[in-house]
Amino acid sequence: MAKLSLRAVQKLTCKKRDAWWTVILVDPVATRMLIVMARFNFITPNRVTWAALFVGLGSAGFFLKGDLQSLIIGAALYHLSFILDCIDGKLARLKGNGTVFGGWLDYVFDRIRVLFCALALMGGQYLRNGDERFLLAALMVVFLDMLRYVDALQIYKMRMSMRTKIEKVTRERQEAERAAADETPAEPEAQQIRFMEDLLRENPEAEAEVLKEQAGAGHVVDLHAQFRHRFPWYLRVRQALLRSRIRPHLVSGIEFQMFVFIVGPLIGRILLTTVVSAILLGIFELIIMYKFWLSTRDFTQVMAELAQPPSGAGSIAPTSTGAGTAGACRATRSPARSSRRRRPTRTPDSSRTPSPTPRTGHRTNSRRRRSSRCRPPRTSR
Repeated sequence: MAKLSLRAVQKLTCKKRDAWWTVILVDPVATRMLIVMARFNFITPNRVTWAALFVGLGSAGFFLKGDLQSLIIGAALYHLSFILDCIDGKLARLKGNGTVFGGWLDYVFDRIRVLFCALALMGGQYLRNGDERFLLAALMVVFLDMLRYVDALQIYKMRMSMRTKIEKVTRERQEAERAAADETPAEPEAQQIRFMEDLLRENPEAEAEVLKEQAGAGHVVDLHAQFRHRFPWYLRVRQALLRSRIRPHLVSGIEFQMFVFIVGPLIGRILLTTVVSAILLGIFELIIMYKFWLSTRDFTQVMAELAQPPSGAGSIAPTSTGAGTAGACRATRSPARSSRRRRPTRTPDSSRTPSPTPRTGHRTNSRRRRSSRCRPPRTSR
């Protein structure tokens, strides 16, 4: 492939938002390694993923020894493993040869690496010191890592489900309005709606109200309105961090792993670092859950608004009372028939004019039967 500059590679492969550990300590090294590795066709994203796993298992082997030198080497190997884990995705984006299987492989190998490194790190310290708290720490690391990624996947799934339901109900409502107004189908672009989170992702430094006005207030759905209303300072902090590509979720699964497997072994305070990083991870996870709960309330409000009958002619509200039934029947009569039943206005000489003889027969009886069906039921006094 053609030789690209470092800035071009960073623009093509680096995410717009990423963890601060990745932005500061991984991307500067990973992009330079990527420029060299991209020149060789035999280096594929899946092979880089396998290499990241083997380096991570080598890190676990040094963690198991438990001495200070082995801990330092293990921490360095773990960081190298994480760099390779970032390179496989960047290589796939650069060459456009990413696959669904590669994404699954990357996810599974990450969990295997965390499991083996946690058992080796805490098990090695238990074998050296006999402190049973390290065994509990190993269980805590594995559980929090599993909880973090399972929760993230489930929240993502629920968000996509909410968006799909809103799009479906909006499309059905637009079709009902066009059918009631007897209009021709509109262009596909006119039927599409936009979500505020997508607009903010495309324009991270813009204000939400400005983006809503530009896109059209009737076609923008905001599922984070309550969160921004309760925490107005969040957008300012978010915009300040995004200028450096740092996402507001400052302690995620990435930072948790780096503190446990790199910072703790390097400073020799494994238990303390693990507990502190676990508390910080738990706090940020609770914030995400709270934000998602507010988003579900926004979703319920949007669905309630979409469930209301569309304004304009053609919408008929269901009625159950007798008066409502009579009114509906009177509304369905044709103007010609109602005009025939209306009596003419009397003139001064109309009293001497004999009234026309009413018609008898089948037509009169059938008309009476039709009118009786629309007459409201009598109530006893």
